Amino acid sequence: MTNKLNNCETCPVHQSTYLKKLGVNMDRWDYVLALAGNPNTGKSTVFNALTGLRQHTGNWPGKTVTRTEGGFIYQEKRYKIVDLPGTYSLLSTSTDEEVARNFILFGKPDVTVIVMDATRVERNLNLTLQILEITDRIVICLNLMDEARRHQLRIDERKLSKELGVPVIPTSARKGEGIDELLRAIHEVANGLYVCKPHHITSGSKSLKRAVSQLVEKIENRFSGISNAHWIALRLLEGDPRIIEAVKKGELDNLYQRIENTETK
Repeated sequence: MTNKLNNCETCPVHQSTYLKKLGVNMDRWDYVLALAGNPNTGKSTVFNALTGLRQHTGNWPGKTVTRTEGGFIYQEKRYKIVDLPGTYSLLSTSTDEEVARNFILFGKPDVTVIVMDATRVERNLNLTLQILEITDRIVICLNLMDEARRHQLRIDERKLSKELGVPVIPTSARKGEGIDELLRAIHEVANGLYVCKPHHITSGSKSLKRAVSQLVEKIENRFSGISNAHWIALRLLEGDPRIIEAVKKGELDNLYQRIENTETK
């Protein structure tokens, strides 16, 4: 893997206070991971391959959506992993999408593992590109590689990794293939040994680009250290009520305050 960095002053980055509100206790854990992906990508199989029997289920606070948590130890670090609802987007048009998006945005997981179906890469890119706008700590698990081979599909995971700016690990989770490589990639991103440079969508009209650019500048001036100003600007322009509420209530202040404190130490 490339993009190495030996300085890890800013990790972990997860927001323990927000996670605690969700019932995710980090007292005995070093890092928290989010597991995201479309339905039917083998996400649950990946989760089981990483955690074994060390898992439990419950509901998200105030929601009827099921939450599954588990954990594992790798290189003497304790990782808690939260399996997010399977969704096709993060536009918050459903409860599942709202839960997944808010966990990534406000919980700031140390790594978000996106499980993609190797036989339907293009279909999975919609969610992937949306997550790339929110966080720069991502590992893509290119699952169901055995099915891709059966259909004689060839995927250049190195080129895909270069295009997306994040590590892409081919796996066949139900056979245990690629899990060791996936664990290593998660560890490197969580500990700052691999610095992701995620691809951001830049298409759109000139007027939209101008409006986004102006708003991004204001957001970055207001929230020092913010890493997803472009995504937040788009959501504000679209009138996203949850993001507007977060700005008005100071949730973004709290979100980035700890990052500012860490960087000034």
